[in-house]
Amino acid sequence: MSAHREAPLDTAGFATLTGVSRETLARLEAYADLLRRWSGTINLVGRDTLDDLWRRHFLDSAQLLEYVPPGAASLVDLGSGAGFPGLVLAVLGVPGVELIEADSRKVSFLREAARVTDTRIAIHARRSEAVPAHPVDLVTARACAPLDRLLPLAERFIGSDTRCLFLKGARVEEELTALREAWTMAASCHRSRTDPRGVVLILDRVARELRRG
Repeated sequence: MSAHREAPLDTAGFATLTGVSRETLARLEAYADLLRRWSGTINLVGRDTLDDLWRRHFLDSAQLLEYVPPGAASLVDLGSGAGFPGLVLAVLGVPGVELIEADSRKVSFLREAARVTDTRIAIHARRSEAVPAHPVDLVTARACAPLDRLLPLAERFIGSDTRCLFLKGARVEEELTALREAWTMAASCHRSRTDPRGVVLILDRVARELRRG
């Protein structure tokens, strides 16, 4: 017997779950339409997710909004790809968003997506290691890399009050365990609203472990 699959989430369902305004929903619909068109020639997201874009990508990104601290004014999104979650959060009103993406074709998509959604963001068309270090309030990433590779990439943007919001999968506890010797942090995991195996990982007070001796 095949496993039960949820029906795809539509725009009305997304609006109900998130409470976005009609204007914001229209901007996200323009984003979704662009994504579908460009996905015919560029591998922006998994093709098997295109039928459920609103759950798999837009709601998956939007769920981070509730973990954004009040007053957060700057965000760096690592390995932005098609703009999830960074561009979605910018459309939803998070200020000072910077997207980092090294793939030139994806950068072209991000620029067009920012245009059609009328969203002011900075796009760095380079690897994160080549972006000048500067602390921000938030660092986000989705499906970018395991934590032992992701944190060194994020480190150049992490200050004493920076919060990291990472969308992670079922192996998050293993990834956290692998970090313990090299890093200190306050970590908490929250169940994903879109994937029964996924979590929203929150990291606060992230710092390199000081070696003694």
